[in-house]
Amino acid sequence: MHETITYEIMSLADMEKKFEGEWVLFEDPYLNEHKHLAGGKLLFHSKIRDEVDEVTMRLRPRHSAFLFMGSMQDNIMINL
Repeated sequence: MHETITYEIMSLADMEKKFEGEWVLFEDPYLNEHKHLAGGKLLFHSKIRDEVDEVTMRLRPRHSAFLFMGSMQDNIMINL
């Protein structure tokens, strides 16, 4: 795994554009006026979910979120 940890504050819309088809991990997520997730401090991104999980376990950010930036296939099951 080639790992680059960043600390750039980005909006969710910018993450969706820049990291299409990737998982993103961000810290200190913030909400918009409608109480919807709007962005946060980007920590890591990867096309491989397991890499994001590994970085999350190592960094252990106190307040974080990770999302897939793209559409899921119909045959994919997500466990929350």
